[in-house]
Amino acid sequence: MSWKTDFRSLYYLGAPEPDDPVITPKETALLVIDIQNTYLERPERHTLSPDEQRRFDLWTPFHERMRKSVIPNTEKMLDFARSRGIECIFARIACHTSDGRDRSLSQKMPGWNNLLLPKNEHASQIVPELQPVADEITVTKTTDSALTGTNLRLILHNLGVKTVICAGIFTDQCVSSTVRSLADESYQVIVLEDCCAAATDELHRKELEIINMIYCHVMSSAELRNLMQD
Repeated sequence: MSWKTDFRSLYYLGAPEPDDPVITPKETALLVIDIQNTYLERPERHTLSPDEQRRFDLWTPFHERMRKSVIPNTEKMLDFARSRGIECIFARIACHTSDGRDRSLSQKMPGWNNLLLPKNEHASQIVPELQPVADEITVTKTTDSALTGTNLRLILHNLGVKTVICAGIFTDQCVSSTVRSLADESYQVIVLEDCCAAATDELHRKELEIINMIYCHVMSSAELRNLMQD
């Protein structure tokens, strides 16, 4: 199996294999989406109530994937991108007001998505392993899509970017929303499946099947680096 045949939905069963994408480093950006402290920090399990412990356990596979795969693979991709002169750009969820009144409706809905993340607080910052360096750009969004909720569209245009490589969380939420927005703007989009995660592996894989072939090409970070070897 390879990226040319994997993660296919019913829509694309039997479709021809895609050509290798043409990736020009000076026209490419690596976009890291929402890998922030709030999603990675956990309380001590023994301090939780029985109901909270059950929810804690349900989220454990996500945290294991983040620590063992997503963060180290994304860190390696950042090193690769920097060595090739590819723009590294970061997007994070955060609000400009202390009470979050500037958030979009999707970030005010009751339940898990109702996060209050003022932009200067620790919880809203990018995790230490993936911090921007030098003059790398970070955009702050109050929507799911990094393109809709920021001036990222203008930034990409000014940088002359034509290909956007996406990593981050959550595959079925902000990553997917960003990918669709980029595709609608006619960017060539690549999603690195081992640099992304959803709440469950099932949600992760299903969303990749949904967006693959029409909104983006889904591949592993190793497959992408292999395509870009000199």
